[in-house]
Amino acid sequence: MEIRLLVTFEKVATVLSFTQAAAELKYAQSSVTSQIRALESSLGVQLFDRLGSRIRLTEAGDRLLPYARQIIELSEEARAAVVGTEEPSGTLTVGTMESLTSYRLSPLLELFHHRYPGVRLSMRPTLGDETRQALRQGTYDVGFLMERETEHAGLEVIPLTEEPLALVAAPGHSLAGAAVTTVSTADLVREPLLATEPGCAYRDLFEEELNTRSAEPVSFMEFGTIEATKRAAAAGLGIALLPAVTVAEELADGRLVALPWEPPFTLRTQLAWRSGKRLPAHARLFVEQARKLVAEQG
Repeated sequence: MEIRLLVTFEKVATVLSFTQAAAELKYAQSSVTSQIRALESSLGVQLFDRLGSRIRLTEAGDRLLPYARQIIELSEEARAAVVGTEEPSGTLTVGTMESLTSYRLSPLLELFHHRYPGVRLSMRPTLGDETRQALRQGTYDVGFLMERETEHAGLEVIPLTEEPLALVAAPGHSLAGAAVTTVSTADLVREPLLATEPGCAYRDLFEEELNTRSAEPVSFMEFGTIEATKRAAAAGLGIALLPAVTVAEELADGRLVALPWEPPFTLRTQLAWRSGKRLPAHARLFVEQARKLVAEQG
């Protein structure tokens, strides 16, 4: 089995599309098709079922995929060891989220840009389930998660830090007066609620908690980004639960105030990759620097 055929097979198996695989590998689609047929011929088995415009792995393809990934990773590791370049290099596809990319990871991205220019970072904004699936499929090399659980099937996980949350509103909000020493969940269900999109762990857990104190399912005014959610809260449209790191500036200058409500759940920022995956040197460097950065941030 030729390495290049396994690389093509792994890409098609990951994206389940000959067209997309050809685009990502920078091949003509006919080349991808012929390489898959050559691999099937050499093995004497069919690796994909063709279902009209869709494809899926056969049982033989499912069995081959983990071996193909191991062979590809070992090949890359061997090449790096033999070439022995002093400077780390390679492409790293990273699953992340707005709250981390914009508010925690800027120093890390600057470090790699200036000190390790040979490492090409591709940051892919996705949330929980989508990030985990992409890691398991090998679409992402590593990914950041912000979750309550720290164990995820099929993934190696390093918890980086507990991620404090802040319930915020505009100054002058009725639940933010000096006389208000504590706010209950029951108080919140009667208030206009602002949130980012579903699928974000802290939004989903907040909604779950509110629904335990509400006779009817709570509803949110949804915004596409954390920035838009913060602006809406500062304008007096309602209250929002967000990672404290994302609202630190607004709390400091008085554009937002924190309400005295303690979330009954804890989230942890984590870094994950597929179980059994041998991280190449530039990926190990990224993991090491990410751990160091978050530890310094406290």
